Amino acid sequence: MTEKTFKAGDKVKWDHSQGMTTGHVEKKLTSRTRIKGHVAKASKDHPEYLVKSDKTGARAAHRPEELRKA
Repeated sequence: MTEKTFKAGDKVKWDHSQGMTTGHVEKKLTSRTRIKGHVAKASKDHPEYLVKSDKTGARAAHRPEELRKA
């Protein structure tokens, strides 16, 4: 299985409860990071990506398997 990787500035899309949304990758997270009271349990072995929504401007951490290039 090939690991999905993204870099800062990549346009991505993902599913959520209101449907599909798009945004841009801000950075790769490789350590535990607190975002708006939530702790993203990212690590070097299991990175997550900080993504900013194009629609709302909200930032959230997403696992690579949740994201697709837009």
